[in-house]
Amino acid sequence: MTSKLMPRVQGLGIVLVLVLLIIGFSLLSPNFLDANNLFNILRQVTTLGIVAVGFAFVLLTGGIDLSVGYQISLYVVVCGILMSQFDLPWPLAIVLVLVLGVIIGLINGLIITLTGVAPLIVTLSMMTILNGVSYLLSKGLPISGFPSEFSVLGQGAVVGIPVSVIVLAVVWAIGYFIANKTYIGRYFYAIGNNIEAARLSGVNTRRTLLFVYAICGLFTAVGAILLLSRLNSAQSATGAGFEFSVLTACVLGGVSVMGGRGTMFGAFVGVLIVGVLDNGLVLLNVSEYVQLVIKGAILLVAVIYDAMSKNPRGRTRQIGGMTLGGRKPGPQTTTVPLS
Repeated sequence: MTSKLMPRVQGLGIVLVLVLLIIGFSLLSPNFLDANNLFNILRQVTTLGIVAVGFAFVLLTGGIDLSVGYQISLYVVVCGILMSQFDLPWPLAIVLVLVLGVIIGLINGLIITLTGVAPLIVTLSMMTILNGVSYLLSKGLPISGFPSEFSVLGQGAVVGIPVSVIVLAVVWAIGYFIANKTYIGRYFYAIGNNIEAARLSGVNTRRTLLFVYAICGLFTAVGAILLLSRLNSAQSATGAGFEFSVLTACVLGGVSVMGGRGTMFGAFVGVLIVGVLDNGLVLLNVSEYVQLVIKGAILLVAVIYDAMSKNPRGRTRQIGGMTLGGRKPGPQTTTVPLS
C-alpha cells in the first residue's frame, strides 16, 4: 500500500469505528440517539476537542504534554478567583487566563529546547507543580459566584447550536489551517520525523517547538474556560486525568506518539470516539472503574498498534522525546498531512 493511500485508509478505518460504536450504543440504549443526548455529547467533548488540537500539534513534533490536565485545573481556579474574589469583568478574566496559558506553554517549550530534557519528563514535572499551585490557590475548596453572563459560553446556544460547539468548530478550523495550509504546519511533521534533518534543512526547530507548546497552552486555556462556564464551579481536581483522555483521543485518531504522522481530521474523529464511548458507557450504567479499565486497554492497544505500524523492524522508538531501545533509526521522510 502506497504511503499516500495509507493515511486515507486509516482515516476511513477510524470513521468506521465511530460508526460501529454509534450503532452499537443505539441498539443497547434507546436513549442514545435522542437529540438532547447527541447535543450533550457535543457539549461534553468541547474541552477535550479544543485541547486535542494543541496536543496533536505537540505529538506531531515528537513531543508530549502531560501537564494539560492540571493546566486545566489551574486555569479554572485562576479564572474563578479573578471573577469571584477580585470582581474582574469576565472578559478581562478570560484574557488573563489565555495569557497565562501561553506563558505556561512557553515555559514548557523553553525548558525542553534549552536543556534537551525529554518532554515527557518536563511536562510530568510541570503537571505536579501545577497540581500543587492550583490546590494552594483554592485551598482545596470549590469556587463559585460567577457573573451570569459567563455561563453563556458553556451553557448558551445560538440558533440552537451550543456556543461551546461553535468555539470548538472555530478552533478546529484554525488547527486544520495551521497543519495543512501553512509552512509551520509542515515543520511539525518534519521535526517529528527527524528533528536533526529538519534543522539542517533550515527549519528553526527551537522557535517552532516554542510555538507548538505555546499554542497547546493557549488552546488548553480556551478549553478550560468553556469547561468552567459549563460547570459553573472551579475545583482543583477538575482536570485530573484529562491528559490521558486527550492522549487516547489523539492516538485513536491516528496521531502518532512518535511524531511525524497524523491528521487533524483523524484527531477530531478520535475525540468523537472518546465522547461517544464515555456517554454510551454511562447510559449503560457501567461502573466507573470498569470504564477506566476499558479506556486504559483501548489506549494501550492504540499505542501498540502505532508503534508496530511505524517501526515494524524494531527500530529505535522515541515517545515524548525518550528513546526506547532497538536499532538506530534509518533515514526518514517527511509525511505531509492529507486534507
